[in-house]
Amino acid sequence: MRIVFMGTPDFAVGVLKILVEEGKNIVGVITAPDKPAGRGRKLRPSSVKEYAESQGLTILQPKNLKNEDFLHELKVLNANLQIIVAFRMLPKAVWAMPEYGTFNLHASLLPQYRGAAPINWAIINGEKKTGVTTFFIDEKIDTGEIITSSEIVITKDETVGSLRDKLMVIGSDLVIKTVSLIEKDDISTKVQPMRSDLKEAPKLTSENTKIDWSLDGAKVDSFIRGLSPYPVAWSLLINDGEELKAKIYNASYKKEDHDLPLGQIFTTKKELMVAIKNGYLYIKEIQLPGKRKMETSSLLNGYSFDKDAKLL
Repeated sequence: MRIVFMGTPDFAVGVLKILVEEGKNIVGVITAPDKPAGRGRKLRPSSVKEYAESQGLTILQPKNLKNEDFLHELKVLNANLQIIVAFRMLPKAVWAMPEYGTFNLHASLLPQYRGAAPINWAIINGEKKTGVTTFFIDEKIDTGEIITSSEIVITKDETVGSLRDKLMVIGSDLVIKTVSLIEKDDISTKVQPMRSDLKEAPKLTSENTKIDWSLDGAKVDSFIRGLSPYPVAWSLLINDGEELKAKIYNASYKKEDHDLPLGQIFTTKKELMVAIKNGYLYIKEIQLPGKRKMETSSLLNGYSFDKDAKLL
């Protein structure tokens, strides 16, 4: 097999690394162009590019996947299989090019959670299990015929960071299994069912990562875990006449009856609590504008909340 691998973030690196270690013939790696980052806005390569360079692999970084020069360069690689992990949507001219097709590793049990952020939304929605799926790409997003899948339990205190690491491991194994099935011509795909109960995994934005304090306490807890450590749940903090954007990285929920206003803040010397539906949320890690992320106990050493402070 002559394989072209396409991916960009850390999640994709784990899969590419296993392919290389298993001795698969990676004839090219396609990843995103370098992007400016940090205070100096210096160009920074993707995680996949950094690893591919360390292995001496051929790298292409197209801005436009329909560009004729890129399509020519891709064709010259003469791949007969393409593997996609955490990359952008491909035009048909790209995914239909290789003899054995193009398959994608998706971090959910398809057809559930099609879209850009399946790991986050599985935790946000309180799912008890999730997994990874390989499928052949077609014209639409995450709708192609399923090759195989692998399931994993979502633990009670799971964050998107911890779950991503677990899915990267089982996803790497699933990609190797899928390549082996294709090599042996032992593929038996199944069409994704069209059902009314399918949940989506849309891109995360500033709007849909804001905490809704009217939700049940357990749902607020799941929401925060499903966005930690990235892109991070946030809320407006009203304190001493100021309105600030507070990012909440880590919290725990305690069920308890009360009749306090939702979002009301209470503090002790070491604890920061918020009144929520059916209980209290104990904030453990928080970041305020102009400050680094810190544990609540450290924040309270130099920052005070007035008696009317609240989160909206």
